[in-house]
Amino acid sequence: MDKEPLLQKVRIQEDLESDKKTHVNGGEDDGPITFILLLTTLTALWGTFSYGTAAGFTSPAQTGMMEGLNLSLAEFSFFGSVLTIGGLVGAALSGRFADLFGRRGALWVSNSFSMAGWLMIAFSQGTLSVDIGRFLLGVASGVTSYVVPVYIVEIAPKRIRGAFSAVSMLVMCASMSFSFLVGSVISWQKLALINTVPCILEFAGLFFIPESPRWLSRNGRVKESEVALQRLRGNSTDITKEATEIKKYMENLQESKEDSFLELFKPRYSRAVVVGIGLLALQQLGGLSGYTFYMSSIFNKAGFPNNVGVTVITVVQATMSVFGLAIVDKFGRRPLLMVATGMMCLGSLITGLSFLFQSYALLENYTSISTLIGVLVFLTSGTIGIGGIPWVIVSEMTPMNIKGSSGTLCNITSWSTNWFVSYTFNFLFQWSSSGVFFIYSMISGMGIVFVMKMVPETRGRSLEEIQADITR
Repeated sequence: MDKEPLLQKVRIQEDLESDKKTHVNGGEDDGPITFILLLTTLTALWGTFSYGTAAGFTSPAQTGMMEGLNLSLAEFSFFGSVLTIGGLVGAALSGRFADLFGRRGALWVSNSFSMAGWLMIAFSQGTLSVDIGRFLLGVASGVTSYVVPVYIVEIAPKRIRGAFSAVSMLVMCASMSFSFLVGSVISWQKLALINTVPCILEFAGLFFIPESPRWLSRNGRVKESEVALQRLRGNSTDITKEATEIKKYMENLQESKEDSFLELFKPRYSRAVVVGIGLLALQQLGGLSGYTFYMSSIFNKAGFPNNVGVTVITVVQATMSVFGLAIVDKFGRRPLLMVATGMMCLGSLITGLSFLFQSYALLENYTSISTLIGVLVFLTSGTIGIGGIPWVIVSEMTPMNIKGSSGTLCNITSWSTNWFVSYTFNFLFQWSSSGVFFIYSMISGMGIVFVMKMVPETRGRSLEEIQADITR
């Protein structure tokens, strides 16, 4: 039996317990919300905004691009799907980029891909260049979808870490709505150019924000880590407790092997890896991409006006995103995930029943309204929990020495299941407009059990405490 990992975990746990006793009064007061913390979070979130505008670009741009570039439906469909292909490439690289270049450095990389992608689309004269541009946006999105939540989790004070992380879902909703609303009144070329503005703002902000203190400490740059932490917490804040906790944890991790893919298969990391993969697979296999990408098809089949439906959903999602920010650090991640997963199950059940009754010519006058209710219930689950919290939990509970490999595996899981659902939805919807939603409902139902049995609560605990506990 390998005693070294066990001794190492005992030392980590003893250090954390000792630190708790030494700093009895420091448990909750881990610093104010400083300007540099807000600037750093906002800069990272511009990457998320770019991801959202890329995801929402195809809906308003379809007619103009097909006419302007003489694209067939198949060619435009390929253009839309290239984002997911690029996302898989970005997902495969994301963990390694974040480990090699740092969280801030990885954002530089994703920003470059995003800027290049939008410019290629804006000035494109043919199909090849728009496809390459869309692919580059996908690579940027694949990197961003992992790096942004990890970066925010590692810099935010623990008492507000959930709210700071959950704001990414609000930004995603806002950016997709921005693409739809602005794209409905301007040309697709101008929309692509406007979408470079978030890239420019992120580029400017990256010059002024610090690197993750935990990444710096993991790489032996302790003094730089303390300087970065002091900047984030403010000059008047005593960072001794937090800095010591980070330093002790990282010193013990130095005795571990370097991050490698094989490390993920060791028993002490099994729960972290299984929970990460399970939550991100649940997020997509429960139907999220199907609802998001093919909302128009769902409303048209139900006989509900598409523009009205999208407007109602945009307003409700924005409202619920703000509500989610207010409650994520009050009630915790696990309870919200259970509620959100239950709403996924219920939303798909309502939508499926609506189409089932429609197929038998029952309650046809209520099909459109009940379908809208089902879609609203499902998508609300994303804004209050299932859309953003899985990434928060993955970022919180994955130990630093496997973060790159685990993050890459989780990100690939997210993007590959995203592709699978978006690719199969139309076939399943054509096969049975009700059956596809019953499938999503059953998967979500299994997800409730998974969350109850496997997902730990991480609210109000330091990252070091969470990671030491999860690897016992």
